[in-house]
Amino acid sequence: MRLQDTGLTFEDIKSKVDTYMIETYERFDFLADHAKGVYMYDENDTPYLDFYAGIAVNSVGNCNEKVVKAVQDQAATLMQTFNYPYTVPQVLLAEKICKAIGMDKIFYQNSGTESNEAMIKMARKYGVEKYGPNKYHIVTARESFHGRTFGAMSATGQPDNACQVGFGPMTDGFSYAPFNDLEAFKAACNENTIGIMVEPVQGEGGVHPATKEFLQGLREFCDEKGILLLLDEVQSGWGRTGALMSYMNYGIKPDIVSMAKAMGGGMPIGAICATQEVAKAFTMGSHGTTFGGHPVCCAASLAAVTEIIDRDLPGNAKKVGAYFIDKLSKLPHVKEARGQGLFVGVEFDGTINAVDVKHGCLDRKLLITAIGKDVIRMVPPLIITEEDADKATSIIAETIEALSE
Repeated sequence: MRLQDTGLTFEDIKSKVDTYMIETYERFDFLADHAKGVYMYDENDTPYLDFYAGIAVNSVGNCNEKVVKAVQDQAATLMQTFNYPYTVPQVLLAEKICKAIGMDKIFYQNSGTESNEAMIKMARKYGVEKYGPNKYHIVTARESFHGRTFGAMSATGQPDNACQVGFGPMTDGFSYAPFNDLEAFKAACNENTIGIMVEPVQGEGGVHPATKEFLQGLREFCDEKGILLLLDEVQSGWGRTGALMSYMNYGIKPDIVSMAKAMGGGMPIGAICATQEVAKAFTMGSHGTTFGGHPVCCAASLAAVTEIIDRDLPGNAKKVGAYFIDKLSKLPHVKEARGQGLFVGVEFDGTINAVDVKHGCLDRKLLITAIGKDVIRMVPPLIITEEDADKATSIIAETIEALSE
């Protein structure tokens, strides 16, 4: 639905938000009215270069034609059922994903948070049933972010983060160690540890990729100790890092991996994939979902995943991402430009504020976000070109120059 179809003005919309909605977001003063490709448009058809992509969601481009058609066709055929009958999109997507990423089994969820919650539950149940009632301890990384349900936010290694403050005690059974510090992770484990859970690229922690020594070392340590390696690929999965899944960049495979965001091409869907052995922990009635595996979302996901694979969007992310990071690293006041593929962060030297850069870019019609006061993050559609990267770099440079005056 577009604003022009409602008879309302943008000011009317903002007034209704103030009246009826519980607001926990810092709103841009901008109406996302419609979108296509790498652009989002306001009600006046003003284009915004979209390097936010719905927070790494619209990876095959805004309103990708194949995803849109899949949604339309499936919605007209079977919109929703429950998970007792078989449905075609659910089954075809399961086969496509498991074969593509080398995992054995999949369980659908509705979001990244739910997927991480399911991953934690599966690991704990596997540990308790195989080894005993105390085998549920999981080690995660400091500065990590895993979601907003109690299990997922308890796994999040940011005790001062707004997602944790004010909600009372977190779920027990978690310890934390510095990211990319293999020896610290080993030391944080004990006789009751069943899992080590990390993001291959820390997103909310400032866009920090894992080193090969760290992630490969965790895999070796987990194999040695009989511990499960749990990878949160909600943001890094499905082409963003230059491989279908980020773990493929490291030559390893997890015991369980979570995914969402880009998986749906713009529709809400998440999942966990697990090895045959660990997947046995989920038995009849042990976990469930009403909307997980929704036929329309699965149809959209099948179209999106097919686009990612057939168009080699991971390859484009690797090529354009390296080009983009190199260009960004040469801008003034940049301490470091880093990332993996098109998962890109820019850390400033402390002389300008990242939030000001975010808002300055919005004024210049570029959509990005900020992490704290020092880092901006960009997760554009994986279809962007070097020319798109040049345009974004130019806007960021112009914003930095204006803030430096």
